[in-house]
Amino acid sequence: MGATATLSATGLAVAPGEDVTCTVVVRNTGDLVDEFTVDVVGDAAGWATAEPASVNLVPQASASVVVRFAPPRAAEVAAGPVPFGVRVTSREDPYGSVVEEGVVEVGAFTDLSAELVPAKVEAGARGRFEVAVDNVGNHPVAVRLSPTDPDGELEFKLDRTDLVLTPGTAAFVKLVAKPRDTFLRGPSQPRPFRVEVVPSSGPPLAAAGTLVQRQLLPKWLLPALIALLALAVVLAALWFTVLRPAVKSAAREAAAQQVQEVKTAVDEAQAGAGQAQEQAKEAEVKSEEAMKAAGLDPEAPPGSPPTAKPGDPAAEPGEPTDFRVAADAAIVANPDVFTDFAFTPPADKTLLITDIVLQNPRGDTGTVRVLRDANGTRGVLLEVGLANFRDLDRHYVQPLRFKPGERVIVQVSCQNPAAKGNCKPSVSFAGRAV
Repeated sequence: MGATATLSATGLAVAPGEDVTCTVVVRNTGDLVDEFTVDVVGDAAGWATAEPASVNLVPQASASVVVRFAPPRAAEVAAGPVPFGVRVTSREDPYGSVVEEGVVEVGAFTDLSAELVPAKVEAGARGRFEVAVDNVGNHPVAVRLSPTDPDGELEFKLDRTDLVLTPGTAAFVKLVAKPRDTFLRGPSQPRPFRVEVVPSSGPPLAAAGTLVQRQLLPKWLLPALIALLALAVVLAALWFTVLRPAVKSAAREAAAQQVQEVKTAVDEAQAGAGQAQEQAKEAEVKSEEAMKAAGLDPEAPPGSPPTAKPGDPAAEPGEPTDFRVAADAAIVANPDVFTDFAFTPPADKTLLITDIVLQNPRGDTGTVRVLRDANGTRGVLLEVGLANFRDLDRHYVQPLRFKPGERVIVQVSCQNPAAKGNCKPSVSFAGRAV
């Protein structure tokens, strides 16, 4: 007993988001009526189906089964050749099953997104931004960053201009925008600019931002100077009209009283001068005896070693770190169903998170959570409705501590209308790694 299988084509090509089919002819070579199950094995098994999945055949009969390959348009399915096998399993004779092999070529697609975090900064001398570039395509893409402003009023500094992003990853590039001209006083001036993101394949992107340039002098400085000047005028008037005459009169009375006290003290000092000299000589003799008894040289000059200066305070432990988790959550009907997006810190580091920035640029609807995963035990650290914010910054005076082995989990429950598509919020973290 057993079966034979014949593929109509062993080499196929398909674009992500589309499908391609081939036919496998199953023949019953046994002597009994048998049921044959057809499935796909290998890396393509997750997005391949057999139609129908099983056939019943009398001896020496054959049937055709359509095998459909439909790779999703996602970064998880890499572009390039994907080997597969079509397995035909006999119910009556499992050891007589067969596997026919082939290769399906998955096409490449480019899907990049870029944004500035934060999109607007208010500063007098320089503003600090981060350019976040996400590659949700299925092949590596090299990009080049080029910041420009339409009026030529800003100077820019990037910590790097060329990046290579693997599929399903994001990169963050620090950007400093500095006005060419500054002003001491005056209303704040918005300075819009954009960062051009030019990929090696596909159309260029642009991330827009604004530096709101404010005056260099603090706004409270001028009112404070006026108030101090007014206080100085009031104090001067009070001094010349009230305090100065009273001080002069009190000074004359105090001077007369002091003169009398000095005269009395002089008389008493003269009377006790002889006695004081005798007491001084006696005290000197006793002091020398006491120093000799203690093993000290009475004629040695007095002095002591300088007190050691306290050491400088220890620097803050660890090194700065930041990372970003970008979500792409499908729409779900049940608001209690969440999609996980995980970040695994280095195994030998403890993360101290002091800042969390949540971005919802598309105005998605639903719920986003930040959790700690400690070996499968999860705890919710932050939960926010997506409809309540576009940009949300949380700062923690007491840092959130993630021990080695613990993961950072971002969960999204997407409640968008169907026409709007998936929810794509992102969460940026900053702190120190110890």
